[in-house]
Amino acid sequence: MPYAHTACQLEHAQTPDSRQKSATEQGTQCLYVAPACQWLTTTDGRIALDGHTWMTAVHWVHSSGLYTPTRTHGPRRMNHTTLLIAQECANLKTCRPGIAYLARKAKCSERTVEYHLSMLREAGLLAYRSKGGRVVQGRDEASVYERVIPTAFDDALGIRTTGEGVQRRPVGAADEHRKTLGKLARKAARKVRRPRRRTPVSGNSRCTLMEGGSTGSSSAGSSIPPSETRLASGSHTHPTPKNTTSRPRKLNHVGRRYQLAHELITNVPWLSKASAPRIAWIVRHCADAGWTWQEVQAAAEENNPINPADTRRPSGLLAHRLKGVHRLYASPRSRHLMFTAWEDSRAQEKFRHAGYDQPAIEDAADTDTAFAARQAITDTFCPGQNDWTAEQTETVHPEGVIDLHSLTREEVLEQRKLASQDPTFVRSFIAELGEQGARQLLTHRLVNQALTLLRLNPEPALANAF
Repeated sequence: MPYAHTACQLEHAQTPDSRQKSATEQGTQCLYVAPACQWLTTTDGRIALDGHTWMTAVHWVHSSGLYTPTRTHGPRRMNHTTLLIAQECANLKTCRPGIAYLARKAKCSERTVEYHLSMLREAGLLAYRSKGGRVVQGRDEASVYERVIPTAFDDALGIRTTGEGVQRRPVGAADEHRKTLGKLARKAARKVRRPRRRTPVSGNSRCTLMEGGSTGSSSAGSSIPPSETRLASGSHTHPTPKNTTSRPRKLNHVGRRYQLAHELITNVPWLSKASAPRIAWIVRHCADAGWTWQEVQAAAEENNPINPADTRRPSGLLAHRLKGVHRLYASPRSRHLMFTAWEDSRAQEKFRHAGYDQPAIEDAADTDTAFAARQAITDTFCPGQNDWTAEQTETVHPEGVIDLHSLTREEVLEQRKLASQDPTFVRSFIAELGEQGARQLLTHRLVNQALTLLRLNPEPALANAF
């Protein structure tokens, strides 16, 4: 809990430090804020308007030497890490930095971050708005700070303020300190970066035996020469790494095998329960040759179609069906011809067994849809015959009986619109008018689109529609 104190800056801080710190050169006054005055309600500083103004005060405290830590352990003064942590706090919209976040950004330990945050609070640059604690989930809640400019900064640089308390605002500055404020502003505008660590060229020992080196024998007499990367001029890494452009990662042959396996498992019904690594090993030759999953399915089902319900071991069945097919269909043209023949055979098989008509057993929803389609055709071609029976609806009219040229343009456009919205109408048109008449009325595009949906989407509702 915060406690109210009249003053938070002491002329001489009484600390139990035994390191015999020397007095500052710029004056006898030392910056120190007691723990009770490190809250927003008890501090005598003012809230910074923005992060740049606050960093100006941080650089002033860092370069003035007026602040000395009170603890006997940890950093002895503000250093480059303090500026780095302060810069991260200045960039936050709400100053609620997590210890782990600052440690990751500054590339230091969490204890070091706690030391430097404590130094910023003691120097009057940070004030608690709320202190972190435990939450319900058991995580540590980060403290919420307010960026504060201490009164010593305003007094030293002659900054005039208006208002009261922490809501004071600057209205001017002394002329003799404007140059100093400009230097501090330029420092605050520059981004603080961690200095590059310089490692010695050679280790603790000398490279030669001059002046009494630590080693008693020369490395030139050894049987194994030293590595070129460990020599003084043999650095194999550039200090500034080259920026690589982000581009999609190209698959190697193993990745292509697994990609083809996942495509087969996803799209082929009788391979839905197979193992991806096993399928990738089976189709390795086809994947290396550039096969697609449609071509692999066509090669497997070329001689005999496969029923998913009768497949007990899909991987073994696929390995048996694909044995030697990568040699049989080695060229892309031969694979294309094989795939086209398989596609046509599937369409002809469905035409022979189903006759593009309703199966004997179907759902009630499919029956209603098919009946509505036939009723729409009846209303268009034969307006007077609305009392068809169920037996008459199953009768297939021969092609060319109905004169399609007698239809008006509005009627043709309406039927094409219905066919594009529901593929069931295309099935009904083929059943009533024949495939040639349906293509004349609905165009080849709509009929081919409906047949393609049948082959690529083997769903029960869509399959029954055709």
